[in-house]
Amino acid sequence: MEKTPYTYFKRDVSWLSFNYRVLLEAADRTSPVYVRLHFLSIYASNLEEFYEIRVAEHRGAILRRNYAAESIEVIESTLEEITTEVNRQQQAFYRLFHEDVLPELRRQGIYLYQEAKPQPFHEEFVRNYFEEEVFPFLSPVAIETGLRTFIRDRRLYLVVRMERKTTREPHYALIKIPYAKVPRFVPLPAHGNVYYYMFIDDIIRVNLPHVFPGYEITGCYSIKISRDADIYLEEENPANMLQTIRRKVKKRKIGALSRFMYDSAMPADFLAAVCRAFHIAEEDLVLGGRYMNLQDLSKLPNPKGDLLTQAVPPPMCVPCLDRMASVFRAVEERDVLLHFPYQSFDYLIGFLAEAASDPEVEEIKITQYRVAENSAVIDTLLRAAGNGKRVTVFVELKARFDEENNMSTAERMEQAGIKIIYSIPGLKVHAKVAVILRKGGLPGFAYLSTGNFNEKTAKTYSDMALLTCERAIIAEAWQVFSVLEGEPVEPQFRHLLVARFNMVPELVRMMRRETDHVKAGRKGRIILKMNGLHDERMIDELYRASEGGVEIDLIVRGICCLVPNQPYSRHIRITRIVDMYLEHARVWYFYNDGAEDVYLSSADWMNRNLHRRIETAFPILVPDIKREILDILQIQLCDNVKACYIDERLRNVFKHDPAARQSPIRAQEAIYEYIRKRSR
Repeated sequence: MEKTPYTYFKRDVSWLSFNYRVLLEAADRTSPVYVRLHFLSIYASNLEEFYEIRVAEHRGAILRRNYAAESIEVIESTLEEITTEVNRQQQAFYRLFHEDVLPELRRQGIYLYQEAKPQPFHEEFVRNYFEEEVFPFLSPVAIETGLRTFIRDRRLYLVVRMERKTTREPHYALIKIPYAKVPRFVPLPAHGNVYYYMFIDDIIRVNLPHVFPGYEITGCYSIKISRDADIYLEEENPANMLQTIRRKVKKRKIGALSRFMYDSAMPADFLAAVCRAFHIAEEDLVLGGRYMNLQDLSKLPNPKGDLLTQAVPPPMCVPCLDRMASVFRAVEERDVLLHFPYQSFDYLIGFLAEAASDPEVEEIKITQYRVAENSAVIDTLLRAAGNGKRVTVFVELKARFDEENNMSTAERMEQAGIKIIYSIPGLKVHAKVAVILRKGGLPGFAYLSTGNFNEKTAKTYSDMALLTCERAIIAEAWQVFSVLEGEPVEPQFRHLLVARFNMVPELVRMMRRETDHVKAGRKGRIILKMNGLHDERMIDELYRASEGGVEIDLIVRGICCLVPNQPYSRHIRITRIVDMYLEHARVWYFYNDGAEDVYLSSADWMNRNLHRRIETAFPILVPDIKREILDILQIQLCDNVKACYIDERLRNVFKHDPAARQSPIRAQEAIYEYIRKRSR
C-alpha cells in the first residue's frame, strides 16, 4: 500500500474509547440510578463481545501466523495497548459501581449486599435458600496439576482455596455458578423499609463450609474467561454452507481463549496456582473485581418501578399513513420517511400485511440480517406465501450471534413455500431492502432502511426508513435482488449506491466535488453520520477535502480512526452521541453547490462494509424530506448534553460548557419534539 503522510487511530483502541463513553453515561448523576445500571450492563456486555471477536482475532493471527494485514510486532503492540486501556477502564468501572452507583441505590432504599456475610436478620433465609435452591445444582471440581478441567466461556466461576482441618493440607476447587437454575440477584425479605438483594455468588460464598465439610476456607475469588466466538469459514461452499455454519456455531463454545478475567484481590500465589492449573498465559490476564458478568446488572429487580428509571416516550403515529388507512395509497401520493423508534414500527408491519392480503400484489422480495424471535415481519411473509404471493427472502446466515435464530427462521419459511436465498460465499449481505410488485402495471413499492427488519431492535435503535413508489428506485432495488440470486447480469445503478459496485467510486467523486467547489471560490460542506469510520482510503479522501478547505462534520458513534486537530484535518470535527437510543442511522450529506445530495444507508465506512458486504445507500429525492433529515442532523450537531467531541488523543470531550450558560439541547429529546411538531 502506498505510504501516506496521514495518521490514523487504531481501530480497537478507538472502539475502547467509544465503550468508555458508554461508561461515562453510567457516571452521569443526573440520570436515574437504574439507567446508570443499564449503561454499566451495556459496557460490560460490549467488552465481552470485544474479547470474543476482536481480541480473539488478534490472538488467532498470532497462533496461525497469519500476518497478511499486520506484522506480529504490530499485533502484539495492539494487544498490549488493549490490555493497558481495559485495565484502566475496569478500575474505573468498579470504582464507579462500588463508590457511586451502589451508594445511590442505598439512598433509594435498595441494598445490594457487597460482602459474603448477611445481616443477622437474613442469615436463616440465606441458609435455607442455599440448601433448597442452590446446593442441589453445585458440582465442585478439584483443581489439580495435570487434571484438565474445561471452563466455559461467558460463565461465572468461583475458585476456592481451603485447608483440611486435620492436616492443614491445601486444596483448590472450582465451582460453576448455576446461572440457568437461579437468578443472579436473589431478593431477600425487606427490613425496615429497605429492599435487600444478594448476589448468588455471595450466597454460595457464605455457605462454602456446607459445600466442603472438614475444610477451612482460606480464599474464594471469581474468575471467568472469554473465548473466540467468531466463525471462520475457510471454504464457503454454497451447497453445504448451512451445515457448515451449524457445525461451526456448535464449536463456538470451545473456541480458543481470548481473556482470563480474575478478581484483582486474589493473592499472587493463588493466581499463579490457578494459572498453572488451567494453562493461562500472563498476556491473557485481565483485571476484574469481586463480581463479574456485570452485564447482569440490567436484571437487578427494580422494586420502585418508574421512580428510578427513565420514561421512554411512546412511539408517535404517522398522520399521513393514518389518514389514508392504506399504506399503499399514502405512498402512491408521496414518499414517506419513517423514524424509529420515534415512530411506531407497526407501520412497516402494516405495509407488509397489506402486501400479503392485496390481491394485486404478485411478488415480495426482502432481505433479513437479524431476525427477531417470534417475528411479526416473518409472520406477514408466511401469510403472503399462504395467499399465493411469490415471496423471496435473502437470509444472511453469517449475522454474528444470530446464526441459529436465522437458520431456524429460514427453515420455517422454506417449509411454508417461501424461496430462501442463503449467504453469498465470501460476502455478508447487510442491505435492508424490500420490494413489492403488483399486477397490470400498477406501481410497485420499495422499502429501504438504515436498520434491520426487526421489531425488537426497532424499539431501541434510532433508524430511518423510506417508503417509495419511485419506479427508478424500485427497478434498481430489484437489480440488487438479481445480484443476490446470482443472476448473470451486470447491474447499472444510477440512483442507488451499492457496495462492491458503485458505492466507493461515487462517494469519492462527491467528496472531490466539494473540494473542487472550494477551489472555485464556492462553499464546500460534508456531514457524515455513521456507526464506524475505519477505511483508510475514505479517511484519506476526507483529509484531502479538509486540506482543500471543505468544512466537514462527522457524527460517529463507535470506531473512528480519523485523527482530528491535525494540520490535514483542521476542518474536520467529530461528534459522538450516546443516549437512551442507540444511534444507528447512516446519513451522508454533500452540499453540492446548493443542490444538496442526501443519502441514507445501511453501510458504515468500514473495510468490511465497503468491500466485503452488499450494502445499499439510497438518495432522498423529495425536497421536504431532505430538509427534515438535514434539520435532524443539525439538531444532533447542536447537542450539548449527550454529545462529545473526539479529540486528537481519543478523549470524549463533552460539548456542554457550564460557563457558557448555553440552553441545554439533548438531541434525542429535541428530535422527538421536532417530529411531533412536524407531524401536526
